[in-house]
Amino acid sequence: MLLPSVAAADGIDPFDADGDIPQTPASSMLGGGACAFGAPGQPLSLTEAVERALCGHPKTMAAWAGIKEQAAAVGVAKGAYLPTFSGSVQEMRDGSKTKVVGHPELETSVVSTAYSAGISLSWVLYDFGGREAALDNATELLAAAQASHQAALQLVFATVAKDYYAAQARQSLLTAALETERMAKHGFDIATRLVHTGVSPVSDALQAETVLVQAQVDRARAEGDARSAVGLLAADMMLRPDTPVTLPDADTGLKPDAAFENAVSALIDDAVRRHPSVRAAEAQLRAAEAGIRRTEAEGLPTVSLVGRSSRDNQPVSEGLGLRSYAATKTDKYVGLQVTVPLFEGFQREYKVRQAKAQTEAQQASLDDTRRQVGLDVWTAYQAVQTATQNLVRSAKLLDIAQQSCTVSQRQYTIGTGSMIELLNTQSALAAAKRQKVQSLADWRTSRLDLASKLGRLAMDGIEGE
Repeated sequence: MLLPSVAAADGIDPFDADGDIPQTPASSMLGGGACAFGAPGQPLSLTEAVERALCGHPKTMAAWAGIKEQAAAVGVAKGAYLPTFSGSVQEMRDGSKTKVVGHPELETSVVSTAYSAGISLSWVLYDFGGREAALDNATELLAAAQASHQAALQLVFATVAKDYYAAQARQSLLTAALETERMAKHGFDIATRLVHTGVSPVSDALQAETVLVQAQVDRARAEGDARSAVGLLAADMMLRPDTPVTLPDADTGLKPDAAFENAVSALIDDAVRRHPSVRAAEAQLRAAEAGIRRTEAEGLPTVSLVGRSSRDNQPVSEGLGLRSYAATKTDKYVGLQVTVPLFEGFQREYKVRQAKAQTEAQQASLDDTRRQVGLDVWTAYQAVQTATQNLVRSAKLLDIAQQSCTVSQRQYTIGTGSMIELLNTQSALAAAKRQKVQSLADWRTSRLDLASKLGRLAMDGIEGE
């Protein structure tokens, strides 16, 4: 599958507008090269999943299109500094007849073809900063579009990584459910054998069978959850939900190896300065401020260079009804034109007020973005700390549960343990396995979520060691 890229311009590009547009929707994060993919890898790596999503997700495509639109707007603003020329060509066929009652010698019939051609020049020389403000406005909106594109890449990156880890966890939970079902079947077989030999009561076999059926129900539910999670991941990559996708085991991949060195306050300060959404809001504020200057300048005089040259062959006549003669007429002029807006029905004053109100709204939006980014970093940081601690505890819990289950099964087999104790330890082991899988998925997801809130998601080191 080959996804779009910026090809050669459809026409001339004297202002190099394409130079501000990434080659692909994801090239600013993935580097050069086309977004070209074949069938999904088996197993599918997180790197490939993220690359596929970044290249084709509607959010990144829409943000990429926004950059193209604003880059073209910058070209429009730069074009306002250049003169404009217009040409016109006209051809006319004229027929004229004159009838004089009683005097046919005075009658006339004339048929002629005339043409006219002209070219006009208009060049604004000075406009009190209106074009400069318009260019500043377009440039800042382009910067905002570029920052918004980065924010979209960060969002899609975090979303697909979260869904990848969720699908990986669901598949590992399915594996755990199958193992739990196998243990339940083994326990049921032991109980049945001991009942047949008269060592255990029939109730032990019934209890073991109940646990086995419940394990089968849980396994079926885990299979459905795994299929749904994989379908969501496939949709993130713009594939059909029923596309076969195999994921590596949850125990493989990145694991905690060190504590964070940065204090949370430093992380918040950094995010408030560098996060793409903050940079986009700052650029939009600067664009709104330039919009005020542009609106004010539109109400001031403009000085333009104007000129025209035209030529036509309209016939001339000595008078109405008299003979026409072929003629050629030329018309040329060049000069300066001063346009002074005298009265606009007070529209200019209200347009300036409107632009200032929009600037105030952008300032409030910037303040709110900074507040939200700081809160998001704080919340994500706490989630990582909690997930890291729970991952250590879940590993310890699984080790204890495994030992307890092994001891209980041995004791029941030799007749010194009870079925209740065996079933309880098997249940605790199954819960500990689920907890370990979920804790690992939570830690990996929270780690990437924090990087996303900091605006630092990158492809380097995504898989870990």
